Amino acid sequence: MPKLINTHTRIVDEGKPRIIVIGGGFGGLEVVKGLKGFKAQTVLFDKYNHHCFQPLLYQVATSGLESSSIVFPFRKRFGPQRDFYFRLGEVTQLKPEENTIETSIGSIKYDYLVLANGATTNYYGMKDVEEHAMPMKTIVDSIKLRNLIIRNFETALLTDDPELVNSLMDIVIVGGGPTGVELAGALSELKNHVFPKDYPELEMSQMDIHLVEATPKLLNGMSEAASKKALEYLQHMGVKVHLNCAVKSYDGHETMFNTGERLITRTMIWAAGVKGQPVQGIAASSLGRAARMTVDEYNRVTGYANIFAIGDAAIMTGDAGFPNGHPQMAQPAIQQGRLLAHNLRRLISNKPLKPFKYKDLGSMATVGRNRAVADLGKVKLKGFSAWMVWMFIHLISIIGFKNKFFVLLSWLWSYFSYDKSNRLIIARPKDGVQ
Repeated sequence: MPKLINTHTRIVDEGKPRIIVIGGGFGGLEVVKGLKGFKAQTVLFDKYNHHCFQPLLYQVATSGLESSSIVFPFRKRFGPQRDFYFRLGEVTQLKPEENTIETSIGSIKYDYLVLANGATTNYYGMKDVEEHAMPMKTIVDSIKLRNLIIRNFETALLTDDPELVNSLMDIVIVGGGPTGVELAGALSELKNHVFPKDYPELEMSQMDIHLVEATPKLLNGMSEAASKKALEYLQHMGVKVHLNCAVKSYDGHETMFNTGERLITRTMIWAAGVKGQPVQGIAASSLGRAARMTVDEYNRVTGYANIFAIGDAAIMTGDAGFPNGHPQMAQPAIQQGRLLAHNLRRLISNKPLKPFKYKDLGSMATVGRNRAVADLGKVKLKGFSAWMVWMFIHLISIIGFKNKFFVLLSWLWSYFSYDKSNRLIIARPKDGVQ
């Protein structure tokens, strides 16, 4: 094993303010972009060397897109930017009294610290669910899920046990937010258009897709009309939707619900919530609901003068329009990142800071080809028009022209051929990969 190099030996102290950003998600990228040309050192830490476009993870998991289409290397994105440094490593501890962070590759001092490390899956204390269910937070998660789904169908071909076949083909999705709804729709399209050709020996009527939501409606952050339309779309596509239903336990085979109902499945996808992942060293008094760091209207973490948090990692109560904090979506993170970069420039230049006010650009979710819902302020769209808006917004948001091109090409191919061509199992269980 090569000896890890302390980051001090690679980032020279040039007397400029040093801004460290932890996490290269939507918010972290905006901070780094916004500091371009400013006389400060910007250091980005991430445990991966790429940005991942999370809204399309479900399409990788359901064979619609190649994994390379929704990731983009940090060094390629920011390589030409002066005074920018990327370090591949995990931050293990903060030492605010020393203005230092400890990482898996050494320690480094900061003048200003931005925590943009996002959220992690919330299993609400259910250890058995955490052990056996599949999350959907990273590109690795989506590849593992694709492996599992396709491998289960391959295994179903090799058994005559009806219960085992059903458990291998049935899929339970927990969480009726955009991720759960979009996953259910994509899996339904696989069932109706792709798997019958791949597995003619199997009876597709045995494949049940269950979407489980603990509240009375789907898409809780959207309008009542959007919720009802999404439910109508899914039921028309054959998805079995369970409202007012919560998972109590899952052992990798049997699912138990609070209603007393049980389902047998080898595939549970957990899209039921997230929580913050505060770094060790942040005071407990600075944490709010779901372990998110409480911040003021400037995204400054409570109790600290030079530590900021944005996006899913933070909960802001200073925005009058959103007294309970902002939705954990890309747009709040993007807008907070942009303003924070501007405020860091102002702070270093001894200028007053500008408070954050979230501009709600709307919400949308796709259920399948020609089926989507969109709440764009007073404009409510459904069907083909919402689907086109959804595709356009997501396409222009992807980083890199090549990625945009290949995503568009994949979408066009899938639309006209009813095919999803990336049905690949990467690695085998004995390789240590699911």
